Amino acid sequence: MDIRLDAISHRYGDTEVLRDISLDIPSGKIVCLVGPSGCGKSTLLRFAGGLERPTNGQVLQIGDAPAGCLNPLTYVFQHFALLPWRTVHGNISLVLEDHKLSEAQRNEIISDVLGRTRLSDFANALPKQLSGGMKQRVAIARALAVNPAVMLMDEPLSALDSQTRELLMDDLVALWERTPFTAIYVTHNLAEAVRLGHRVVVLSRRPGCVREIVEIDKPLGDRGYADVDLEKIQKHLWDLMREEARAADEELVDV
Repeated sequence: MDIRLDAISHRYGDTEVLRDISLDIPSGKIVCLVGPSGCGKSTLLRFAGGLERPTNGQVLQIGDAPAGCLNPLTYVFQHFALLPWRTVHGNISLVLEDHKLSEAQRNEIISDVLGRTRLSDFANALPKQLSGGMKQRVAIARALAVNPAVMLMDEPLSALDSQTRELLMDDLVALWERTPFTAIYVTHNLAEAVRLGHRVVVLSRRPGCVREIVEIDKPLGDRGYADVDLEKIQKHLWDLMREEARAADEELVDV
């Protein structure tokens, strides 16, 4: 299933947040959204997920969801959103309990996603016993459990230290190589964008509009730490954003 954002514009009262954004999110690809703080990246993600409606424009779902899809769109958040009183197994089970599945079917799905995210040995652990990186892997496993058509990822690695972030990027690449998934991935981190994105969309300062779309043809599995080709693309992205990022950083905030 593809997602198409068609001429999206939005206002919050007198404040214009987004202006005439059109994007295609093709099936089986990761599309990263980057841009200065406050440019509307997360707002655009909420529109894609149907949590809000834009002032103008529309979000289209094109084609069929994958076989066995229990939820076409699912989120992975920055702060994990795990229930502290449930085990790893229980947190993943939560998204399956409203579906007409037997206990055996739920357990089979949970066992599969635990294996895919290297969490099988931690099924009975509570969130308080897990590192930040492992908590985020549980959140990713929970998202995968519903076999979504599109994952909506809102800065999923930004709360992690740099070493854990590198490990999680490796995990995401391995997951995608095993079973390619579709994702809209919001990040402030340009290294993440060029490591994980098949396409990087650069938004302007508010009101956010598309400045440039950068295609990265290099296979995900061939991209690594300190990759010269990726560093060149990252520099190009920063050159596009630098002045607007500085202006956004110095902007007064209404409170």
